[in-house]
Amino acid sequence: MTTNYRLGIDVGGTNTDGVLLDNSLNCVAKVKVSTTLDISTGIDNAVAALLTGAGITGAQIKHAMLGTTQCTNAIVEKRGLDRVGMIRLALPSGSAIPPLSGWSQSWKDLLGEHFYEAHGGYEYDGQKIAEINEAEIRDICAKMRGHVDAIAVCGVFSPVNGEQELTVANWVSEEMPDMDISLSHKVGSLGILERENATILNAALQGTAKRFVNGFCQALDKHGIQVTPYFGQNDGTLMSKEFALKYPILTVACGPTNSIRGASHLTKLTDAIVVDVGGTTSDIGVLMHGYPRESSLSVSLGEVRTNFRMPDILAIAIGGGTRVNFEEGEPVLGPESVGHQITEKALSFGGEVLTLTDVALALDVMTWSGAQQQASIALDPQKARKIYAKMLVTVEDAIDKMKTSAEKVPVILVGGGSALLPDHFEGASRVVRPEHFEVANAIGVALGEISGQLDRIVSIEPTKRATEIARLEEEAKAIAIEAGSCPQSVSIIERSEIPLSYLKGNMVHIKIKAAGKML
Repeated sequence: MTTNYRLGIDVGGTNTDGVLLDNSLNCVAKVKVSTTLDISTGIDNAVAALLTGAGITGAQIKHAMLGTTQCTNAIVEKRGLDRVGMIRLALPSGSAIPPLSGWSQSWKDLLGEHFYEAHGGYEYDGQKIAEINEAEIRDICAKMRGHVDAIAVCGVFSPVNGEQELTVANWVSEEMPDMDISLSHKVGSLGILERENATILNAALQGTAKRFVNGFCQALDKHGIQVTPYFGQNDGTLMSKEFALKYPILTVACGPTNSIRGASHLTKLTDAIVVDVGGTTSDIGVLMHGYPRESSLSVSLGEVRTNFRMPDILAIAIGGGTRVNFEEGEPVLGPESVGHQITEKALSFGGEVLTLTDVALALDVMTWSGAQQQASIALDPQKARKIYAKMLVTVEDAIDKMKTSAEKVPVILVGGGSALLPDHFEGASRVVRPEHFEVANAIGVALGEISGQLDRIVSIEPTKRATEIARLEEEAKAIAIEAGSCPQSVSIIERSEIPLSYLKGNMVHIKIKAAGKML
């Protein structure tokens, strides 16, 4: 039987991890290289090392997937973003709070001044607030032409009915062919201001998306890997190249979700707490039915409040490079970290900074070839145990915060920095540290299925509930198929219904997620 390999690449801020999985989804090769400024070179180096290590050619790779933090970094650093034009369909009722309210001046300077309000929008039950005006939209396009790189369109209650946004997008395309257009009902959930913010960010990321998509495709071409590329999104599933270019904001926070998916595969557990320890932080997430738990709260990205789908992740300042200081005899952990400079600055490598890695080495919790014994000389055992105990309490408290009951649950440790942590936690039924834990993120992205999610407020008559739910499930499956999923393999993996008793007419907020295998 011919072995067809899956290639998984995860590009982080410090390291680019890569893995090759065989037909049985076993890891046959893994690599960790430095991330480069252009990302393409780092990916190229990882792919070359994997092919050499496994002794195979690019032609033997059947699927290739990329997970990246490029969009997260672009938002946080406000770097490499496009100029955005914005049309809010809300007049005459929705003008009290203008677009970009709550955004800092630096964001406003970066995005430009072309933010407009126009007639349109719906009530919560789908009735029109006002008709959209074609002449008004075309006039706004004339003002924006030549001054923006991408356009965001956001209508009141568009998740209930997206027809007006779609019509406006057609008019904008006629006025400005080849313009990148982001529609809010495809990006965010209910709540116009947060959804509008998420759509503006999605529009601003269009150029960033083109760079990481092209970088990955160039690296694949160079090594003769002629396959359809897929990209990790933040619910633990994959999307096609075309989908990633349209909705790059869905890649934000895909790093922790890839680690959660990888942890599930490596341990065969479907429900657990996952602790992903890096050089600077530990990301703690919840594995439910094999996928990351979704956050139910609004999420702030780079100071901007949004409400699009995000994983429920708690980040704490515990990592391999976390600095340890003392105040009045008590240890203070982080939040500063030496990061990838640990082999230059940490005590154990001849440096002058006390880190959590030094403490773990001094207590023989972990070993590191090449590390010296200076940490144990500079740190008496009693002080080392005090520091380690504080770190342990910090992690255990964070695990407790992510639990929904007092029951003990399994804890999975992944990430290169997880060697710091012990094999027992209070509140954990057991602690699992799987093989290949240091590249769980790359394994997670290599495994992914392709998904689609429907998020809508609908009126469901009690007597017609089964029929209406079935129709909505088919709609969710269609979204997954549009994203690149094989039609025969698509199934519903998650569904939630919240009755909205404060609204008339049996209104229900329903979320349905479908996923299936790659074509």
